Amino acid sequence: MIFLSNLVNGISLGSIYAIIALGYTMVYGIAKMLNFAHGDVIMVGAYIIFCGAQYWGLPAPVAVLLAMLVCTVLGMTIEKLAYKPLRQATGLAVLITAIGMSYLLQNTALLIWGANPKVFPSPFSTDALHLFGGELVIKPETLITILANVVIMIALSLFISRTKMGKAMRCVSEDRGAAELMGINVNRTISVTFAIGSALAAIAGLLLCSSYPMLQPTTGSMPGIKAFTAAVFGGIGSIPGAMLGGVLLGIIEILGKAYISTELGDAIVFAVLIVVLLVRPTGLLGKPVREKV
Repeated sequence: MIFLSNLVNGISLGSIYAIIALGYTMVYGIAKMLNFAHGDVIMVGAYIIFCGAQYWGLPAPVAVLLAMLVCTVLGMTIEKLAYKPLRQATGLAVLITAIGMSYLLQNTALLIWGANPKVFPSPFSTDALHLFGGELVIKPETLITILANVVIMIALSLFISRTKMGKAMRCVSEDRGAAELMGINVNRTISVTFAIGSALAAIAGLLLCSSYPMLQPTTGSMPGIKAFTAAVFGGIGSIPGAMLGGVLLGIIEILGKAYISTELGDAIVFAVLIVVLLVRPTGLLGKPVREKV
């Protein structure tokens, strides 16, 4: 029963990683850039929800919608100011800019909200689910996190495959130059990609801080790094890969800490990633891309 409890917790943690990883994988898959400031957008979203609920007296759903709106605008602003001028730049220039934007967001949050951790109040008040005579207790945060991951995954897959904007995203991902020749507005498509990824970051901030309720300016840093690892693990650029990589990473982390070593939990995660990439460099669901020279 302990193993089953750890497995459920691993799936819950992995679902958070998966939702965060979707932001990384969408931006990379379509814009071909790594947005390392994504983890800090999660932190901003969590702070907006916290302030909305604690200081402004907003109902939890309204606070979440406000955070999604703020993060969407923030993500599009970051793309316009920091990344759009670097469309033709080298990958190193984009990477350095992304790291600089990450530090900018962290230090701005430090100035606004201070360094002291804040206790994030969970908006989920439903009683825990007791199974097998009370031997297995599942918190409402766990169930909602797993359900949210499945719903977001399905909705995003349908959006990409069925809508006009989703098809435009696939075209830009395949060949940006050809997409422009076909009349697709590449700049708008990339902006929408950042907007969707940033809105998901606000939801991830809610789920992350509901499960681990200590909020501070560095809240999104380590989950962001692990979620990026999950995106690479599953195959960066693949939406199903982000979900699979996130869930597997969460399970590996929880089981590693439970049965091997609490201190080595993170090291085990990255060791598994290295092994997988040695065997399959494109990730579990990634496809090899041939480049013409």
